[in-house]
Amino acid sequence: MVDLCEDMRKFGRGIGNTSRYRIIEALFAGSQTVGEIVKKTKLSQPLVSQHLRVLKETELVEDERQGQEVYYKLNAEHTVRLLKRLSESLQSKKRRT
Repeated sequence: MVDLCEDMRKFGRGIGNTSRYRIIEALFAGSQTVGEIVKKTKLSQPLVSQHLRVLKETELVEDERQGQEVYYKLNAEHTVRLLKRLSESLQSKKRRT
């Protein structure tokens, strides 16, 4: 349960900022470079880079180097796994009440 609480805290931190949420929305279209994310979100490059670092720390986003470019994409597997664990935890508590 402690691990789930910590994971949910990180998840909340990741999506709890308007700029990070805009970056996540942009990544729904697929893998993108920082420059592509900047164009879609109209955020500055340093700000996008800073928020991508937080999103990577919270495991909501992962990166992949292709030549000299770094592409960022949503870590859907991690997010689905986290939400499934939350759902199972809530269902378990509901059965006990």
